[in-house]
Amino acid sequence: MLLIKHGHIKPIAGKDFIGDVLVNGGKIAALGEHIDAHDAEVFDADGLLVTPGFIDAHTHIGVDEEAMRWEGADYNEMSDPVTPDMRAVDGINPMDEAFGNAVAAGVTAAMTGPGSANVIGGTFVAIKLRGTDVSDMILKDPAAMKAAFGENPKNCYGQQGHKKPVTRMGVAALLRETLWKAKRYAEEIGEAAQDESKKRPFDPALEALLPVIRGEIPLKCHAHRADDILTVIRVAKELNIRVTLDHCTEGHLIIPQLQKAGWPVLVGPSLGHKSKIELRNKSFETPGLLDAAGLKVCLITDAPVIPLQYLPLCAGLAVKSGLSEDSAWRAITLNPAQVIGVEDRIGSLEPGKDADIAIFEGNPLRDIQARTRQVFIEGIPQLAV
Repeated sequence: MLLIKHGHIKPIAGKDFIGDVLVNGGKIAALGEHIDAHDAEVFDADGLLVTPGFIDAHTHIGVDEEAMRWEGADYNEMSDPVTPDMRAVDGINPMDEAFGNAVAAGVTAAMTGPGSANVIGGTFVAIKLRGTDVSDMILKDPAAMKAAFGENPKNCYGQQGHKKPVTRMGVAALLRETLWKAKRYAEEIGEAAQDESKKRPFDPALEALLPVIRGEIPLKCHAHRADDILTVIRVAKELNIRVTLDHCTEGHLIIPQLQKAGWPVLVGPSLGHKSKIELRNKSFETPGLLDAAGLKVCLITDAPVIPLQYLPLCAGLAVKSGLSEDSAWRAITLNPAQVIGVEDRIGSLEPGKDADIAIFEGNPLRDIQARTRQVFIEGIPQLAV
């Protein structure tokens, strides 16, 4: 057992208090102003901030590796614009130094997966950021199916001898075509269960899309520009599927439509220069405006676009630009856990949840010099102190 004593506890799901957190068997056993556990190892957190580990719901960590631009770039299968049968778990290198760097900043979990070259790129996986075998790091797999709109798929394929898609119309048409095929495939599987003569050949690409068609996982939609975001919403309504709006750079320009749609918005990467046309309206003000409109906001780094260890810095910059501090904390803890569908395990400090805990000297959302004193993943310390 582990007893974290006398800390400033920020549970996220409730009010802050000064007190203790008891960890047993990798889970949070109890929280309170005073807990007695005489046989527990004690971590003295007096004067320190105790929070849930941070979570990023949109990264490419491990599949787009640090210092490995070519050999370690396994995040875009650019042999075809539609590759739903690609799985992030098959491209992650747990030895990527980005994992250790992120943990040292208090990030304990992330969604990672294919990039945005393809209209449909494959499945994302939610993982804990520790270990040497991806199979042992999995929180949820599949967690989402990647889709991309706008500049990226157009530029990746439209420049290759006018290979489809060349236009935004082509991107949307390819997506619809594939999703309708998957819907028909699902119906035929149901019919074959009643009549063996109707059994159809196995199709790995369409099979991979069944969880999307059945509403088990969302289509994770890369969309920066307002018109692309609205195309996502239109396609989701037509096909009756779940989506998340990832990047949502111009989301502040279409707030009424986003409120009506009600989908989660995963905003970022907001740090850095405007590297392409679609980012011309990029701003740290966007998260605050969307949060004030009642939308569920997550802050994302798109790591390694922004290194994952700077997730709390991005939250602090969003606060500086208008996002409330309470909302910023939720945007890097409980909100992404809920969006991923793992809020029963991570995202807040509550009894029964995994003991993924970060302990800071200072507040990392306010103080650039805040120091990480220790990080626990399932109760196991990750930092040498």
